[in-house]
Amino acid sequence: MLKTFLIGIKDLRLAFRDRAALILMLAAPFVLTLGLGLVTGRFSGNNNSGLSDIPVIIVNLDNEQLGNALADVFTSEELADLMEPSASSDPEAARKLIDEDEAAAVVIIPEGFTRSIVPQQGDFNNPDAVTAEPVRIEVYTNPSRPTGAGIVKAVVDEFLSRVNEGSLSGGVSIVQLMLSGRITPDQAEAAGIAMGERLQTGTTDSALAIKINSSTADGEEVDFDILAYLAPGMALMFLMYTVSYGGRSILAEKTQGTLPRLLVSPTSASQILGGKVFGIFLTGAAQMLILIGASSLLFQLKWEDPIGVIVLVFAAVFGATGWGMFITALARTPAQVANVGMSITLIFGIMGGSFISLDQMPPAIQTFSKIAPNSWALDGFTTLGLGGTLADLSSPLVALLSMGTILFLVSVVLFGKKNLVQK
Repeated sequence: MLKTFLIGIKDLRLAFRDRAALILMLAAPFVLTLGLGLVTGRFSGNNNSGLSDIPVIIVNLDNEQLGNALADVFTSEELADLMEPSASSDPEAARKLIDEDEAAAVVIIPEGFTRSIVPQQGDFNNPDAVTAEPVRIEVYTNPSRPTGAGIVKAVVDEFLSRVNEGSLSGGVSIVQLMLSGRITPDQAEAAGIAMGERLQTGTTDSALAIKINSSTADGEEVDFDILAYLAPGMALMFLMYTVSYGGRSILAEKTQGTLPRLLVSPTSASQILGGKVFGIFLTGAAQMLILIGASSLLFQLKWEDPIGVIVLVFAAVFGATGWGMFITALARTPAQVANVGMSITLIFGIMGGSFISLDQMPPAIQTFSKIAPNSWALDGFTTLGLGGTLADLSSPLVALLSMGTILFLVSVVLFGKKNLVQK
C-alpha cells in the first residue's frame, strides 16, 4: 500500500513539473473561464446570472385569450429584468430583424391559436372543429444568441405545456360526462367555454412563475452565478486531458523500459499499476481543486455547501480517471492515447455542456451525453450553485462512481490481456 502511495505521489510531482502540461491543466481552462465570463457579461454589471434584457419580438396575430396571455407573460413584472420585449404585427419584418441580429428571438402567435385550443360557440356540434389540428406557435431564433434564444424558447415551451395539460384534462372530462349522459351537448358547450376561461387564467398565473432566481431549503433567495457553471465546465473539460495524459505516461514508461525495471525491486505489478492510477487520480483532483478554488476566490463564487463541492470533485475525477484508464487499455502507443484523449476531451466538453447548454441540444444528444462524466458533474455543480447541498447530489455522485468502477474493472481485464506491466 505504501509503495502504491509513493508511486502516485511521484507521478503527481512529475505532472506539476511539466510546464506544457500545466498550461493545458490550469492556464487554459482559467483563461477560457475568464473569456466566457466577459462574453456573458458576468464582469460588466451587477447581474450575477449574466443574463438580462434579452431582446424578444412578440408578433400576436391571435389577439384572443391565449395569445394575449402569452404576450402578457413576456411583459410581466416577473420577467421584467430578464426580457426586453417589443411588439410587431409583421412576421416577415420581425424575422428580418432576427437575421440582422437585432433580437434573440421572435415569437409568432398565429391567428386562430386560441380558437384551435379553447372550445368556441358551436364547436361541440361541429365535427370539423373537434378534429381540427391546433395552430402552432413559431419561435424564430437567432443562432448567434443561443443562450437568450434558448430561454425564450423555454418560456414558450413552459406556457404551451401548461396549456396542453389543462386543455387535455378538461376536454377528456367533458367528453366523459357527455358519453355518460350526465350533461347535454348544450351544457358541454358551456362547460368548454368556462374551461377556456379557466385555462387562460391558469396558464397566465403559472407561466409567470418562470424566473432565473431560485431558493435554498430555508427559503432564502439565491441568484445563480453563471460562473458557477462556466468555471467547473472548463475545469471538467480539461480534466479529460489530464487523465489521458496520465494514461499516456503509462505506455511511455513501458516503451522506455521504466515499468519493467520497477519489477526488479520487490514491487508487484498490481502495486505499480495501482500507483500509476492513483497518481492520475491525485493529479486530476489537484487540478480541479486548484481551478475551482482559484475561481471561487478571484471571482467571489459562493457555494452553499463547500463539502459537497469537494466530494463532487473527487467523484468527477474518479469517473474521468476510469475513462483515462479505459482509453489507455485500448491503445497500443502513447501517441494513440494522446490523440484519442484530445478528441475525447473536445467531444465530452461539447456533450457535457461546457460550451452549449444540454437543454438546447436534440433529445438524442442529451441522452447520449450521459456517458460523459462532464454532464453528471456539471449537473451537480449547477445544483450546488443554486443553493443545493451534498444531500441533493445523490444522482450525479452515484452515476460518476458507478461509471468509474465499471471502467476500472474493464480496464483491469484489458490490461491483463495486454500484459502491460511485465519484466
